[in-house]
Amino acid sequence: MSGENYFKARLRSIWIALDGIRQVILTQQNARIHVVITLIVLLSAWLLRLPRLEWALLFLVIGFVWTAEIFNTVIEDLVDQVSPEQRPAAKRIKDISAGAVMVSVLVSILVGLLIFGPRLWAWITG
Repeated sequence: MSGENYFKARLRSIWIALDGIRQVILTQQNARIHVVITLIVLLSAWLLRLPRLEWALLFLVIGFVWTAEIFNTVIEDLVDQVSPEQRPAAKRIKDISAGAVMVSVLVSILVGLLIFGPRLWAWITG
């Protein structure tokens, strides 16, 4: 494969991956909620001029939540394809996958409270 074809193939892979993320956002209500919360968190971090390490922590937990949501979508879609009829095992798999998203969200909330909490408290008591 020539260098140009290799580059085009990598670029095509990036576009395919971005389309996958787009599909998650368009089809999953919770993903749209994640978009709004992600934007609020990033705007708040920017307005507060957070230090670099806190930005890094926020990016990590945002990525953690998004990765969990994307995998949850994949698992739910795959289960629906393999088992279109309602079955207890299929429900269990989907519930466990949703639980993984919840864990990631709870961890991100805790990190957010550690980062934003003291600043919010200082502003409230001010």
